[in-house]
Amino acid sequence: MTSKPKKLQTSGEPNRGRTVKIKSKRFIGNPIRKAKPGERDNHPAPSNSHPNRHGGDLPSPVLKNTEDKDSDLIYGRHPVLSALENQRELNRIWVTTRLRYDPRFHNLLLQAKDNGSVIDEVEPKRLDQITEGANHQGIAAQIAPYSYLELPDLIAKAKSVANDPVIVVAEGITDPHNLGAIIRTAEAIGAQGLVIPQRRAVGITSTVVKVAAGALENFAVARVVNLGRALEELKEAGFWIYGTAATGSEPLHTVRFTGPVVLVIGSEGEGLNMLTQRACDVLVSIPLQGKTPSLNASVAAGMALYEVYRQRSLNTLYLNKLQKPL
Repeated sequence: MTSKPKKLQTSGEPNRGRTVKIKSKRFIGNPIRKAKPGERDNHPAPSNSHPNRHGGDLPSPVLKNTEDKDSDLIYGRHPVLSALENQRELNRIWVTTRLRYDPRFHNLLLQAKDNGSVIDEVEPKRLDQITEGANHQGIAAQIAPYSYLELPDLIAKAKSVANDPVIVVAEGITDPHNLGAIIRTAEAIGAQGLVIPQRRAVGITSTVVKVAAGALENFAVARVVNLGRALEELKEAGFWIYGTAATGSEPLHTVRFTGPVVLVIGSEGEGLNMLTQRACDVLVSIPLQGKTPSLNASVAAGMALYEVYRQRSLNTLYLNKLQKPL
């Protein structure tokens, strides 16, 4: 007997708008696709019989602000070098004397100066202060706020560089380290872009840039207001939507990833919400053999992306063999 989908738990309505006293202080509570005929009929329908979770080893933190206070600061040799090589708009660069004359940086720093960047030669202690003790490796830079693409532009760009593009959708990722790791893996394996929601999720901050280790210089990101509407737009553009979930309808290695693919990764603690699950064409799971009940979001994304890459590599090798004369 198939179990019914569990209802999402919501906060109780009676407490909304009530005044609460704590230690003589007053606080006011918060105020009150189906596939077209004949299209991809070999794919199973999404299973919504369980509230699936995938990619969560820690509860989701409550975000007071999704943007880091140093969201315009990047540091570390690889991120800054990538920004310089791709001629990102850098307002100011702090660099130690030793690194300024390093052959890898010297000419690029001169070029950045010609383009209007202010170059400050500083002591390592000054960089410690600027980056609040982070591992700056002798260089930091102030960049203009990240420029997100509009979703239609991301779709067009992805299709222009790949016949069967892969786009990652990250739902509710609140840890910048996880988001940076997802971006780094996605770009390295060959995905064409990322879509993130505007609310209840981290954006492209300095920590994300640092963890991505330069991948953002060659990887497009779109930020959308309504994730459900974005998934529908991706379907209309010909993408097949695969959502990762711990108790998904199909084990990852049994699913055939053909055509344009969207891979949806859930938040660290809650996974994909029920509305997003229903918007997916297929839910896939990563079989786990140990006692650990779930995977980190960035690890789950990496494993799923590699399976897509593995299948396509095998198909390419097979087609090449067929084309060779006997």
